[in-house]
Amino acid sequence: MNIQELINDKSTTIVDVRTEGEFAEGNVSGSVNIPLHEVVDRIEELKEMQPLVLCCLSGGRSGQATNFLQTQGCDKVYNGGGWEMVKAQKK
Repeated sequence: MNIQELINDKSTTIVDVRTEGEFAEGNVSGSVNIPLHEVVDRIEELKEMQPLVLCCLSGGRSGQATNFLQTQGCDKVYNGGGWEMVKAQKK
């Protein structure tokens, strides 16, 4: 399954790891806001949401979160890059 298929799969949760303020200024419809600094404390919650596509402003923070979650045993987590790119691929 490619990233666009994942983004549009009903079982996928799109998680935006930007700050609450950034998220409020614009986001992907249906996405969940879990700021990067909260990811460590919310690992179990995120594991239950898999599969996950993470996004942020440019892909840097979502890449950090993706790598971290993969080291914690999340095997269905993907870096979607910038939220606007994810939004553009969502049907």
